[in-house]
Amino acid sequence: MKNRIIRGIAGSFILISLLLSLYVSQNWLWFTAFVGANLLQSSITKWCLMDDILTKLGFE
Repeated sequence: MKNRIIRGIAGSFILISLLLSLYVSQNWLWFTAFVGANLLQSSITKWCLMDDILTKLGFE
């Protein structure tokens, strides 16, 4: 369940930042790159900050 939430949050962040880059400022693409870099880092290290945050919030 937690993995689905993490994927949903990451996907939402990417789509929202892409929309913001189209309608507000292209600087929002840096946020998209940040999310992508965190996904890559998580796949390499098997550690995810969002996983820790959700655990502390009570999600299993």
